[in-house]
Amino acid sequence: MKAKILVIDDEAEICSSVKERLTMEGYHVWIADDGRKGLQLYHDHQVDLVITDVLMPELDGLEVVRTLRRLSSTLLVIAMSGGGNHDLDFLVEAKEFGANRTIPKPFSLEELVTMVHDLLNAPYPAV
Repeated sequence: MKAKILVIDDEAEICSSVKERLTMEGYHVWIADDGRKGLQLYHDHQVDLVITDVLMPELDGLEVVRTLRRLSSTLLVIAMSGGGNHDLDFLVEAKEFGANRTIPKPFSLEELVTMVHDLLNAPYPAV
């Protein structure tokens, strides 16, 4: 059975394109447009991997990562953020808060799919 993935991003275009591409790979994908909705979907579906934007309204991705890490030490988390040095600092913080991997925007869908596949198929906990 393919993994369950939650994508949290306030940019609808990113959510839809990532969902479409990961669904093509056979994954079950849910999307949320802010951190609060994302955490609710996590509770509802007990997903295997969360891909979250860092800068969002309502509840930012850093707090999402921190909360998810408190709820599960084994959940896989990828944090993403827009380009620029300031946003790269947020990705460093996301890693410190417990994200397994980070990816700067813009990224190719193939790059993300490879990261997802590698994390989900790692023979050891991906840190």
